[in-house]
Amino acid sequence: MIRFSSRVGSETLNVIARAEAVARADGRTLVSVNDSNPTRHGLAPDQVPGAYVADPRGSRAAREQLADFLGRRSAREGVSRAVDPSRLYLLSSTSQAYSWLFKLMCDSGDVVLAPKPGYPLIESIGRLENVRTLEYQLEFDGSWFMDMSSIEAALEGPDATGVRAIVVINPNNPTGSYVKPQERERLITLCRQHEIAIIADEVFFDYSLEPFSGDRRFAGENGALIFALDGFSKLLAAPHAKVGWIEVSGPNDLVDQAQRRLDVIADDYLPFSDIIAERMPELLAAVPDQLERVRNRTRGNLLALHHMLVDDSQGLVSVLRAEGGWNVLLRFPSVIEENALVLRLIDDFGLTGQPGYFFDMVHNGYLALSLLPEPSDFERNVRAILTAVQREMGN
Repeated sequence: MIRFSSRVGSETLNVIARAEAVARADGRTLVSVNDSNPTRHGLAPDQVPGAYVADPRGSRAAREQLADFLGRRSAREGVSRAVDPSRLYLLSSTSQAYSWLFKLMCDSGDVVLAPKPGYPLIESIGRLENVRTLEYQLEFDGSWFMDMSSIEAALEGPDATGVRAIVVINPNNPTGSYVKPQERERLITLCRQHEIAIIADEVFFDYSLEPFSGDRRFAGENGALIFALDGFSKLLAAPHAKVGWIEVSGPNDLVDQAQRRLDVIADDYLPFSDIIAERMPELLAAVPDQLERVRNRTRGNLLALHHMLVDDSQGLVSVLRAEGGWNVLLRFPSVIEENALVLRLIDDFGLTGQPGYFFDMVHNGYLALSLLPEPSDFERNVRAILTAVQREMGN
């Protein structure tokens, strides 16, 4: 049986709470004599009218709208499923989702497995939550794949009893690699056998670049306890909208246990604004056009990058295959120190960047490149990198 954090209990109701539940079940409306919600007493400002209803999972209406959107999206992807609004949690970001889920699953000192190379956010949030991160390896051999033996070793090694969850980024940043079908099935089996949860960050899933066939979301998977993360920061290219969500799925008994505890965490924070909730239909309606707009940009820039690298007479820089996402990894000769290349970009071109070691790449000689800039700016960035590499090589 999955062990949840002792920081979040699933306590039985006290005598008053039980009596309240019975009264409401009988159809009685109870009024609290110590109700301190000003919106229920005619004191809401004109700018934010209406009565505020505190729902730990976020506005029910907004969750129903989101559930309908997610169900229709799944149907377009060839997966027929009804998304249950009661299994959705609305919050301000996927970063907040990680924080909540680490609280839910981990006591101080417990372990979460996370991919390497990977974005350093997970380790940073883990430190804030007193949770240790233990990396499992992604390997590159023409394309990226998960080193399943490193995951199995972590689940059977000296830290195994402290492992509470595994984080998968689907597709990963900055490698751009989706979880392959066979990896997906193996992960689900391992998590079920070792009684740990999967935290699946799928914010970049819709942005395929050079994918293989068979990619699927973890959202809605019932083979293990799954927390699937998504949000408007990537889906709508709107990080300032501050809308993210968790979808909980898996065996019903585990989902029920998880949600009872997750409700406690969510109720302590109540992050989702009614102002945003009212705009959910408008924001969801904007997703298809925004997806197309961003896809056209990233795919167009990737195609331009391939052409520029082919045309480069020096042939010193290559790009690793990126299956999805907004970034690619450039490979340059490892005799060039990564810091030296970035400093060259700063000094000679007024540009900067994130080298491979920022993401725990095992070897020297990598630089992350965003596919989002305007085409003219993107071409300028690439040509500056090519020139900087040549200068570092003494050409």
